[in-house]
Formats: sequence, structure tokens, C-alpha cells
Amino acid sequence: MRRLAAVLLVLFVVLAGGCVGTSSSNGTEKASQQYITVTDSLGRTVQVPVNVQKVVAIGPGALRLIVYLNASDMVVGVEDFEKKYSYGRPYIIAHPELKNLPSIGPGGPGKLPNLEALTNVSPDVIIAVFISREQADEIQEKTGIPVVVLSYGARGGMKGFNDPKLIESIQLAGKILHREKRAKELVDFLNSVQEDLQKRVKGEKSPRVYVGGIGYKGAHGIESTYGDYAPFEVLNLTNIASSLGPGWKTIDKEWLLKEDPDYLFIDEGGLKIILDDYRKNPDFYRALSALKEGRVYGLLPFNFYNTNLGTAMADAYYVGKVLYPERFSDVDPVKKADEIYTFLVGKPVYETLKEQFGGFGKIDFENGTVKYSLPTSP
Repeated sequence: MRRLAAVLLVLFVVLAGGCVGTSSSNGTEKASQQYITVTDSLGRTVQVPVNVQKVVAIGPGALRLIVYLNASDMVVGVEDFEKKYSYGRPYIIAHPELKNLPSIGPGGPGKLPNLEALTNVSPDVIIAVFISREQADEIQEKTGIPVVVLSYGARGGMKGFNDPKLIESIQLAGKILHREKRAKELVDFLNSVQEDLQKRVKGEKSPRVYVGGIGYKGAHGIESTYGDYAPFEVLNLTNIASSLGPGWKTIDKEWLLKEDPDYLFIDEGGLKIILDDYRKNPDFYRALSALKEGRVYGLLPFNFYNTNLGTAMADAYYVGKVLYPERFSDVDPVKKADEIYTFLVGKPVYETLKEQFGGFGKIDFENGTVKYSLPTSP
């Protein structure tokens, strides 16, 4: 009898080991909740509930990953940034209902959430991107809500579409939100796009290319570029700005004239600034070979509250179509864009983005327009 009692006691301790009792704000005891221990992208060990049903996202790109995982129905609050700026981000365009959720703070790079608002919506877990270990620990300590920090990888996903840190983050979020199957589908999709693009251009000799008008904490003109622009990186193109180093760069116009790229691409987030500058200084632009020979093309901006991966992919297919029409003969860039958007966010949103920015096409500097046409052999 004593042996049986001892066995039952051991069994009780083992079963109780995965449960944690917590007290509510009014002092009453909540039902015991089972937890799992995970390690986030900062190397923090975090205990999260086994049965997560409610989530919030803080920081640039966090909400996007939740939408990619088909878990938008679990979101119980969003940042004011998501409500205020509804253009340029496919996940919000496809899911406008998210803007109607309670506010959890201002949002924006480096801005912490409102802790009282977080507590009021009572999420089971907070998914965060681009916050420090100290900030994550502070939010978790003051709210009592587990904070899991994810990552888009090297320079916010600018090096490619399947960065190992991004893949790990998708898998971790999938586990926490019970979207493991979707996480696998998402990872397979990112890998397949990366592999398809690289396979198509293998063995091709790249022309010299440049992209201007890149957004970085606001809109910029022709001088704003990236030394490791994601669509160029994936297509293994000769980006003349790569000699300046990785990341966002501001170049001198005289340098651009000297380098004189074969093809000029414009991030349409900065298109208005560039067209205004053209009207003031047409001689500079007309001196560029790419403009004189009709090789200036518009691309959708994807660097908005971290990298909109779907738009970066769509841009890469369009750039590939422009430069290597034979290798991309089976690709209709608009259809491909909507195929990507539908998979990632559930809806085809290319036309909305086109209305907002101009869409894929040649840029007519004289008339200030973007005219779509399927490229032919250069």
C-alpha cells in the first residue's frame, strides 16, 4: 500500500511539472496552464502556453509573419502604425479587418508598445521583431506575458528570400501558433522561389544595373539605393552599388553618371521625388544611357515596415523578365505577382499596389507615367 502511494505521488509530481499556476490581477487563481519552453532568435529561453489562442505582434514585420502563417484570426490587437499606414503592405491590404482591432501602442521602429493596452487585450503570447533583449525582457516582466522575438535574417531579408534565421523564425512561430503545417508550406514556398529564380539565370552574363528611389525611414530620390538589393542578389546581377558595401547607401549623382548603368530601375516609393527632380534637372537624367535608350523600369516598393517578401519576389520576377526575356518566357509578371500574394496573404493585391505606386512598366519621364508592357529581347 505504501509502495502504491509512493508511485502515485511520483506520478502526480511528473504530471504537475508541465503546469504553472498563475494569479489574475484581482488575486483569483487561474486554471493551471501547460507551458512549453522555446528559444527565440535572440537566444532567450521563453515559456509559452501550449494552447495559444490569442496573439499580438509588435515591431516592424511581426504582424506580417503572423498573416503569412494564416493566423490573423488569432490577433487581438495591433499597433497604430498598422492602422495609420494601410498602403504598400500586402498583408494589411488583404486583411483590412486587422485595422479595426484595439490599439496596443504607436508602433514604428524602436517604439515600445503601451503596456497597459497590451494587458487589456490579454494575449497568450507576444510575437516581436526588431526589439532588443532588454526591451523584450522588460515587456515580459512588466506584463507577465511571454515575449518571443523573431528575425527576418540578414539585413531584414535583403540578402534573399530564405535566410536561415527567417526560416527558423517561421518554424518557431508555426509551432507556437499551432500552424506547423502552414509553416512547412511557407518554408517550401520561399525555398522554391529562391531556387527557381537562381536556376533561371544560371550561366547568364549580367548587365550592369542600378536601383534608385529606395525608401529608408521615408521616401528618397535617385541617390537612394542598396548595395545588396534583394532582387538583384537573388538574380546574381551586377549591381553597380555593390562596390559601396552592403545596406542602404546614398550616392552622388556624378558617380551615377560616371558608372552609367545599362539598366536603371526605380523603386516607385521614390518615383514622385525623382520625377520632380527630373523636371528641375532634366539634363542629368537625359545624360544617362539607360534613359536615352529606354531602359528605365519601375518596381513596387517592398521596404516598408521591414521587408514585404512577396513584393520583393514579384519585383525579382519582373526584373528577370526585363533582363532575360527568353529565360522568363513562361512568366507573366502580373500573374506571378498575384500568385505570390495569394499564397502569402490570401488575396491577389497587385492591382491595388499598382494604383498606389504605378506598378511594373517603363517609366516615361516626359509624361511622368509608368506604362506596362511585356519586355522583349534587349
